[in-house]
Amino acid sequence: MNAFKPPTRHGIGPSCVGLPAGPWPNLLDFLSERFPNISPQIWLARMARGDLIDERGQALTPEQASNWPYPAHQRLYYYREVPNEPRIPFDEVVLYQDDHLLVVDKPHFLPVVPSGGYLTETVLVRLKNKLGLNDLVPIHRIDRDTAGLVLLAKQPASRAAYCALFSQHQVRKTYEAIAPWRADLSWPITRSSRIREAGHFMLQHELPGQPNAITHIDVLEVRGDLARYQLKPVTGQRHQLRVHMLGLGLPILNDGLYPTLTPEGQPDYAKPLQLLAKRLEFTDPVSGAPRQFESARALSGWNAFV
Repeated sequence: MNAFKPPTRHGIGPSCVGLPAGPWPNLLDFLSERFPNISPQIWLARMARGDLIDERGQALTPEQASNWPYPAHQRLYYYREVPNEPRIPFDEVVLYQDDHLLVVDKPHFLPVVPSGGYLTETVLVRLKNKLGLNDLVPIHRIDRDTAGLVLLAKQPASRAAYCALFSQHQVRKTYEAIAPWRADLSWPITRSSRIREAGHFMLQHELPGQPNAITHIDVLEVRGDLARYQLKPVTGQRHQLRVHMLGLGLPILNDGLYPTLTPEGQPDYAKPLQLLAKRLEFTDPVSGAPRQFESARALSGWNAFV
């Protein structure tokens, strides 16, 4: 197996596409069909800059892509681009780092990793560029809309040990959320249910069956029609906290997905989702030391909606 992989450039790691057997006369025709939103002119411009690399580490030229026979059964590496990516006007804060671990306090609206229309405006790429840590990898993720703590591994050798903490449920996670107050419910509550995709790639929902999601929920403070809740997820299903709160009739304030999916567009920075990854506690798998990290952020909507 060819282990070659191009280096990170400007904090962005290479993407890889396999070249299957097929009817394409040349590489440019394949790329145009495989990526219909990218014009042939853009691919040729990337090749002219040396941004497409084969599995032997050789940069492909426009002439090779246009005039040479299609090179089936190979790997092609390229660097993804997002034209006119807007700056997200909030900054991540590094709370702690050692030789293996980096802890970040993430703002609302900033994604953890590149996806869709977000590339350089992500926690991962920003930190790679600021700190020069090309091996940096998130150990877990939180939603773009959620603020708070994110752990990243600095060393490939110790990365798996930190990831195992989450897969084996050895991290005690505490979130805070602002949502409607329901005096008719008996607190604290443990919500246990089965969560799966809801037929839309952005949405999850609860359905009958063996539970795969557990969250302990309690009330921290009540102000009028709103309350500040403490949420302690035992499991880590996608959108688990948002779905569990909705299931209790308590949709989190400013949630653009639950209960109603709003159209994707320019985010309203004045109305962040009122969900915060507040605290993480675990035993460090490398040093054996107890670790506890707490976000310095607070939910801005608590005072705004009193």
